[in-house]
Amino acid sequence: MEQRLEKLNQVTVGWVNYFAIADCKRTLLKLDEMIRMRLRMCIWKSWKKIGNRMKQLILLGMKERDAYLNANTRKSYCRIAHSAILQKTLTIDYFRNIGYKEMSATYLKWKV
Repeated sequence: MEQRLEKLNQVTVGWVNYFAIADCKRTLLKLDEMIRMRLRMCIWKSWKKIGNRMKQLILLGMKERDAYLNANTRKSYCRIAHSAILQKTLTIDYFRNIGYKEMSATYLKWKV
């Protein structure tokens, strides 16, 4: 995940540097949302087994019963990434803490 975030941050800074003269804040917000969904999918897929998913959800602050029910879901990776299960646990603050640089935040630094 660290290598993925490092490469993603390089691309993000490059895109923002290239498009900094345009007025594209709304577009960058949508791209940030899509990137976070894709990262949620990657994280969910990396947890693989039900026991590990349950443990990780509990560590992220979910109640044990809810974590058990959500870890046993049969939904696809994409459906889980778009559901409230991961949006409540893998929040924007979580991604900031692990090192993801948002496109919109980088763009706003350039605009000021």
